[in-house]
Amino acid sequence: MNRGELGAALRALRQASGKEAKAVARSAVMSASKLSKIETAKAAPSVLDVERILTAIGVSDEVKEEYLEAVRAAATEATAWRLIRRMGVHKAQQQTRALEAQMAVLRLFQPALVPGLLQTPEYIRAILSRHDLGEDVLAKTISARIERQQVLYDSTKGLHFVITEPVLRWRIVTDSRMAEQIDRIASLSRLPHMDIRIVPLSARQHDMANHAFAVRDDRTVSVETVHAEVVVTDPRDVALYVRKFEDFAAMALSGDEARSLLESIRDGFLHEQETS
Repeated sequence: MNRGELGAALRALRQASGKEAKAVARSAVMSASKLSKIETAKAAPSVLDVERILTAIGVSDEVKEEYLEAVRAAATEATAWRLIRRMGVHKAQQQTRALEAQMAVLRLFQPALVPGLLQTPEYIRAILSRHDLGEDVLAKTISARIERQQVLYDSTKGLHFVITEPVLRWRIVTDSRMAEQIDRIASLSRLPHMDIRIVPLSARQHDMANHAFAVRDDRTVSVETVHAEVVVTDPRDVALYVRKFEDFAAMALSGDEARSLLESIRDGFLHEQETS
């Protein structure tokens, strides 16, 4: 099924449902103009776009799976960071927030930075300030990321994080601010629906901590590379990431053991702050 055939089919399904384009676009978390471009083959939809459109239209599970299987012919999609910046980084944060509102389970592996959902405002600013954003865009993006963090307190979701120990030792902010960041992680780890694990440097490694990735509902994976964000939807590839996450989770510290390591690293930052 090419782009023109897919767009025409989606348009026909929407019209058959009797639903207005604006209503479908709103439910699918996209603008009416984007839906129009997809229906008229002026824009190529992602697998997630098609799934959200079909859900908004209200088709049966059988019809939805039939269309999604056709779309998965191009299952891996990459969006260059320069295009995301052109669109507006704060808007990208809002789109991610919409995805996180719909998910039931998140598995996030991070070997380089504190995961965005767990970051303090100071840590967020330090990270985003490195991307040559104007002050207005920077402020909007920081605000959008903080708003995303509301999902952490939704007890209906299962939130699983695996962080490597070096992440906690990178001096992204001052020693005192790093101590605050680590305290935040320790505090969030006590939420009953939250599982935050730390892979200690002392653990014998059997896999490579290549890059960060987030698995949502075992159906999609977002991968951050140097030049782009890659979205993976092919079930076979998603399964590879799930297994990688579970392997690192199995060797990681959790609960009181993880908090003990966090406290030790935090105390080290506080000691250096006092002696510097």
